[in-house]
Amino acid sequence: MTTCVALLGGSFDPVHHGHIALAELCAQLLHPDELRIMPAGQPWQKAGLQASDADRVAMLQLALQAGSFAPGVKVGIDTREIDRKTPTYTVETLRELRAELGPDASLVFVMGADQLQKLDTWRDWHSLFDLTNFVVAARPGYSLEEAGLTPAVAAELAQRKSTPEDVRTSAAGRVCLAHTLAVDISATEVRQALKNRVQSGTVNAENAAAKAGACLAPQVLDYIQQHNLYKS
Repeated sequence: MTTCVALLGGSFDPVHHGHIALAELCAQLLHPDELRIMPAGQPWQKAGLQASDADRVAMLQLALQAGSFAPGVKVGIDTREIDRKTPTYTVETLRELRAELGPDASLVFVMGADQLQKLDTWRDWHSLFDLTNFVVAARPGYSLEEAGLTPAVAAELAQRKSTPEDVRTSAAGRVCLAHTLAVDISATEVRQALKNRVQSGTVNAENAAAKAGACLAPQVLDYIQQHNLYKS
């Protein structure tokens, strides 16, 4: 049987319910042998991260413990992009993983539809399909249909659409579209809510605290409060 390793990358600054819902959906669809959560080190398409590497990893550990994953799926954190200490390019990470796993293992990169729409801005993006499969999950406001994609990405997608089972048993080059993820949470909005809960007036602060609490696992919110994160 083909070994299947799924990979969910992101800044996780902080990790929120949307991230965990995407990880749970991937585990449910694919039943991979491993699901690796990979926090970015220095993501080249984003501004500087607010929480430290150690804090982001600690929050991820807490959030994953609170998650509900399909039985038999091994879930862990892969810190190689943090350890690299250089700008993060997905293609380099995937080449490294492919060398480790061998040519026959099924490698699956999990992303949201918003990332798919920008895929042709990634470094060596055409090479990604030689290295990995993709699972792409919908978010409210983002289309998984070809009308929402650039022509170049739509052309690649049209010839690669596959079922979860095909993705799980293929080494690379296939794309599964998952239309069942209805969670729409922005880490930017979560950080703003966390900031507002300590800087606004009483009513606004209460509203901001409620919004932050609705987006984060209680363990993660406690960690943020204990370590005074996202206050500025």
